[in-house]
Amino acid sequence: MGAEARPLGVRAGGARDVPGSWTNSRALRPQLPPLSFILLFLAAPSARAAGYETCPTVQPDMLNVHLVAHTHDDVGWLKTVDQYFYGINNNIQHAGVQYILDSVISSLLAEPTRRFIYVEMAFFSRWWNQQTNATQDVVRNLVRQGRLEFANGGWVMNDEAATHYGAIIDQMTLGLRFLEDTFGKNGRPRVAWHIDPFGHSREQASLFAQMGFDGFFFGRLDYQDKWEREKKLEMEQVWRASASLKPPAADLFTSVLPNMYNPPSNLCWDVLCADKPIVDDPRSPEYNAKGLVDYFLQLATAQGKFYRTNHTVMTMGSDFQYENANMWFKNLDKLIQLVNAQQANGSRVNVLYSTPACYLWELNKANVTWSVKQDDFFPYADGPHMFWTGFFSSRPALKRYERLSYNFLQVCNQLEALAGPAANVGPYGSGDSAPLNEAMAVLQHHDAVSGTSKQHVANDYARQLAAGWGPCEVLMSNALARLSGSKEEFAFCRNLNISLCPLSQTEKRFQVTIYNPLGRKVNWMVRLPVNKHVFLVKDPSGTVVPSDVVTMPSSDSQELLFSASVPALGFSIYSVTQVPGRSPKAHNTWPRLQKHFSRFKPSSRVLTIQNKYILARFDPYTGLLVEIKNLEQNLQLPVRQAFYWYNASTGNTLSTQASGAYIFRPNGQQPLLMSHWAQTRLVKTDLVQEVHQNFSAWCSQVVRLYPGQRHLELEWTVGPIPVGDGWGKEVISRFDTGLETEGYFFTDSNGREILKRRRNYRPTWKLNQTEPVAGNYYPVNSRIYITDGNVQLTVLTDRSQGGSSLRDGSIELMVHRRLLKDDARGVGEPLLEPESGLWVRGRHLVLLDKAQTAAVGHRLQAEKELLAPQVVLARGGGTPYFLDVAPRKQFSGLRRELPRNVHLLTLARWGPEMLLLRLEHQFAVGEDMSGNLSSPVTLDLRDMFSAFTITDLKETTLAANQLRASASRLQWTPKRGPILKPSPFWLDPARITLQPMEIRTFLATVQWENDD
Repeated sequence: MGAEARPLGVRAGGARDVPGSWTNSRALRPQLPPLSFILLFLAAPSARAAGYETCPTVQPDMLNVHLVAHTHDDVGWLKTVDQYFYGINNNIQHAGVQYILDSVISSLLAEPTRRFIYVEMAFFSRWWNQQTNATQDVVRNLVRQGRLEFANGGWVMNDEAATHYGAIIDQMTLGLRFLEDTFGKNGRPRVAWHIDPFGHSREQASLFAQMGFDGFFFGRLDYQDKWEREKKLEMEQVWRASASLKPPAADLFTSVLPNMYNPPSNLCWDVLCADKPIVDDPRSPEYNAKGLVDYFLQLATAQGKFYRTNHTVMTMGSDFQYENANMWFKNLDKLIQLVNAQQANGSRVNVLYSTPACYLWELNKANVTWSVKQDDFFPYADGPHMFWTGFFSSRPALKRYERLSYNFLQVCNQLEALAGPAANVGPYGSGDSAPLNEAMAVLQHHDAVSGTSKQHVANDYARQLAAGWGPCEVLMSNALARLSGSKEEFAFCRNLNISLCPLSQTEKRFQVTIYNPLGRKVNWMVRLPVNKHVFLVKDPSGTVVPSDVVTMPSSDSQELLFSASVPALGFSIYSVTQVPGRSPKAHNTWPRLQKHFSRFKPSSRVLTIQNKYILARFDPYTGLLVEIKNLEQNLQLPVRQAFYWYNASTGNTLSTQASGAYIFRPNGQQPLLMSHWAQTRLVKTDLVQEVHQNFSAWCSQVVRLYPGQRHLELEWTVGPIPVGDGWGKEVISRFDTGLETEGYFFTDSNGREILKRRRNYRPTWKLNQTEPVAGNYYPVNSRIYITDGNVQLTVLTDRSQGGSSLRDGSIELMVHRRLLKDDARGVGEPLLEPESGLWVRGRHLVLLDKAQTAAVGHRLQAEKELLAPQVVLARGGGTPYFLDVAPRKQFSGLRRELPRNVHLLTLARWGPEMLLLRLEHQFAVGEDMSGNLSSPVTLDLRDMFSAFTITDLKETTLAANQLRASASRLQWTPKRGPILKPSPFWLDPARITLQPMEIRTFLATVQWENDD
């Protein structure tokens, strides 16, 4: 069943919900046939290498129907990853991936024309590692012959709305490397296959193109968009996925599958389905072959009319199908034989086992000129009032944990690269980045970071992340000891977001190591929970630096503040000593606790906070933010910020659709104001100025400015959202200004390029807007902004959220949601977020700039937000790592800082003497209108790093599974040019040039310093 006509009982994956099928139908695990049988059928096709040359023969003068046998195996959704793999808890959902793969291999061996595709390497790699050498050899032969083909090849099929591009690249690299290491070029996928993600981002297509994929297939498409595409014959086209990269670098042929990813109606022959098998014995009273063949011929002809060549594709499989693969293949064998037999009677339909790559190959040979798409496929709706825009914000605590873990993983990877083998085996034990790398890859799955799994599965995702942090902490301890020359008792405070760190709160003396993962020096305000004392802080040179102990008005706890200067790709070690007999001085605070503000005369004292660059003014009556000034650029903008909530719909007379984990559907267009006023308390010291706002028992905020900061920080805390009144609530932070924005606003695509949005509008079809709020929500991965052409207001986020501009001059971001009803997309439970998900704390960074210079501010600040410094504590007084070398308090892994427009995207171990290096131009064409940050930039890699020397350098495609010099992609003819031929490739380590928005990937053979 397609997404455009989903009954309420159908699962989010799109497969039919057969009552009782998960508990009453269980396929026995198939046995592999005898070895002689295996060898017989392995010898049948010629032993050619996998690729397009192994594709089946088609009939050029007929309609060729490519049957794609596949299973869609969610890496967690209703069950955990392990429960799905082993087939546990089948009362929740009948699914066991290990049995699917066993069964498929047996069935492929039984008939040499059969083909099958597999996608999720998180499952396949686990299954592979449990097989015997003989079985592995059998599978390698199937792969070489093209009968088992891998599509996509990532660790998971990642979400496209809530994922950051860096994490997408990492998870794809992990899966594709497994395939390359296991099968060589025979296992390399030719096509991207995102059949289930809930909308599709332009950046995702750009990344796929840069990874070397020839085409992209997806299943979910807005129901109105699909109608228009079918009428215009635009179900397939070239997606021009970057406004900066020169075509065809980010061009990707894109095909919308006709039936999402399910089999056609009446043709599902799985143990989970209830359709009748093909009965081809005319003597049987159940004989149905002729009717099914006639139906199939009508179906194929009707479907083919929506596509532009004499080829069409049918997906034969769905969620966790093929556990008894023989059921599927036996019926498909019959279907192919019976349908093709009709050619003798004049039929012009040819049906065959095929794969997405083989189908794509035929389209490429058709020599057709294709239309071009330049926007994206958000938001996605599968019917009126059914916009899948809730998951942009669902489970905000998990979304933040994932983003924080990305930061931690990059620090772990970098330290492993800088310290070399000493990071993996050292005084603290065996360190390993792989567990966190794999956990982070799992989190990119389209039911993980999206927040659309069952609660126990979300808990398991968090468990996997937590388990991955531990081996990285060991690795980082080994690396820091090696690089600093001192073996300390390191402590990692995982709960600093709630002001908990036992070491800093109990020790009278300790040291703070701050590691900076950016390619440029940063000044970072360190905040550590301490007890009620005064502390002396010294920098790496022993100089006393300004510090302060601030009491938090909300909790009466204390935090030590000091500003640290940390070199590029390196660390600084600061010492902290308690000053005996002294208590922190009372700071200037101004309480505003009056409730009936309308009767209270405002103080003559103006409520403001400011530094050298920014001034924020608050209404003394209400305590709400009302104005921001950019003192450096002489800009002043009235900005009213407040919290609101939408009453979540539970269905009404227009539609039974409720708001849920996937769907956002408010009961009305106007949200309810959280509070007309806020209790406020002002904190001012030399190191920070804060306005603490309390809006209700479950909503508060700290508006903060540090010295030298060019943005206003809003740290909000929301929860537990009360639902005892029977109303589900979806909480937003809204910024209202007088900017004349004419219906336009801008959001990022997976944290990278920016897309222009327009209210109640879609660039490629005339929208019938049924949900004026939810239908205008878009994924905000890192930033959203509005501008009148002169002034720009930008809000940066610390996690993925849903956002919009529902009226001119306004920005809103959804920070939390708690719902009482399931939205009937398969999860089967409401999004109640118990326990740790009840309370959520996050930050919005607000920048006010001139439009022509705004990109410089938000690009560089977003980079700092994503890769914040890592703070590691120790008691001090450690032992020397090297007996004859004095410890060092400061270190940089770079001999010179990177230019501001260059981002060090990846620095990680790849092999015993090899590193993976990615450098990225982080500005788009024309983005920096007043400087040169949007210009190409050239780097010399030969002596860039201080910790190691590069002895050999090879450039690869984005996922590091193909050498760039030999990589090629299928070429397509778009209606819109120009198409530039790739320039001749040559690699000079002394001159690595990055064009705007370009990422270049290298495998570097290195020798670490002081290696003997």
